[in-house]
Amino acid sequence: MNKYSITRRHFLESLGATALLSRFGRMNALAQARQTDYKALVCVFLAGGNDGHNTVVPLIQSDFNAYKTARGSIALPDNNGALLPVVAPDGTPFGLNPGLAAVHPLWAQGRLAVLANAGMLVQPVTRPEYLANAVPLPTNLFSHSDQIQQMQSGIPSSSGGTGWGGRAADALQSLNGSSTFPATVSISGPSLFCTGNVVQSASLLPGFNLDVAGMSLWPQTAAAARRTGLQQVLHLDSGLALVQAANKVRKDALDLNALLTGTTATINTVFPGTSLGNQLQQVAKVIKLHPTTGMSRQVFLCSLGGFDTHGSQSWQHWSLLKNVSDALAAFYNATEEIGVADRVTSFTLSDFGRSLQPSGSGSDHGWGNHHLIMGGAVQGGAMYGTFPSMALGGPDDSGTRGALIPTTATEQFGATLAKWMGVSDDQLPAVFPNIQNFGTSDLGFLA
Repeated sequence: MNKYSITRRHFLESLGATALLSRFGRMNALAQARQTDYKALVCVFLAGGNDGHNTVVPLIQSDFNAYKTARGSIALPDNNGALLPVVAPDGTPFGLNPGLAAVHPLWAQGRLAVLANAGMLVQPVTRPEYLANAVPLPTNLFSHSDQIQQMQSGIPSSSGGTGWGGRAADALQSLNGSSTFPATVSISGPSLFCTGNVVQSASLLPGFNLDVAGMSLWPQTAAAARRTGLQQVLHLDSGLALVQAANKVRKDALDLNALLTGTTATINTVFPGTSLGNQLQQVAKVIKLHPTTGMSRQVFLCSLGGFDTHGSQSWQHWSLLKNVSDALAAFYNATEEIGVADRVTSFTLSDFGRSLQPSGSGSDHGWGNHHLIMGGAVQGGAMYGTFPSMALGGPDDSGTRGALIPTTATEQFGATLAKWMGVSDDQLPAVFPNIQNFGTSDLGFLA
């Protein structure tokens, strides 16, 4: 392998890549027929708590005035063309953060939607119930580590050992037939979201070169002889289980590398050379290989950090959302190129939202949040859920600073995505244990 410095993160990511490779070697890829019934979910996790209040802004004048009064110095302006206008089907105007310029056109095309004020819940809760502690609540609200775990596990406590993406893949594993290519793949290191009870999470580094070094010899006959020697070593039956296992992983790595770097995985769409751009480009390459891998259902996780914006939020948040928007727009274009735009749905998740009232030049930890949903199957150009009141201490405020009480549960968000993938109603409780506490398991944003 090419040499690189060994860090704890690289070591853990390599373990995930090894898990992916060992299963790849058990796959008879070439024997699989082309899959026409293909669907994939791509979660983009915004680590740190994305500020939904400055991601989507109400533009009805009274609501905007309340927003501007509450947000103070970090409010986004509406009088210089900075906000990107969108209109819901009922005529209600909103403004997207100017950092979302790359995905803004997808709203008018019906390929981009927003889910408003969603978050972790045990059951629906009102402000009086919250203040009186009258109903069960998720544990350790406003804690990064706890809420990341809960958002990815889909369980409103810190005890979940599997993720809802992985459990959805568990329910759909029969649709992948005999293929043993991973059904869940994280492109940002090992993740809870992708871990199922049956399906194991695989981790693949973007741009990770799995080929061997030391093969650039002259003359070419010398290089060919060295490669032949390597193949003989990898295929030699030594009778030693540990050696055989190591050789198998190495062989699987070479096979997978040939797929990911070969012309069958070439993507012509230009992606931004950012961390998230590279992750989504890798996802697009794996998706393009689905006729070869024989996969029918896949779940992916990418992530971007830096959203814990307690200070310098105005420029920092714009830059982060531009990063997200540029990468997501390129990814959507890539799915169009591949011909699977209507079979791939991307969406954002985050630890939690932020407080409406600022904290100096930033914002504090919140609860409910707004999320983006993108893809050819999305019933876009629409706002789903209930957009919150901008009143501090109002009906959607958990206190006095605008940390929103969610009016839509993460379970409902995830269940809508899972049902589109093919998870049946009777399978949903295994994926989302509390889904029966909510009025609907389909929010209607997917066709």
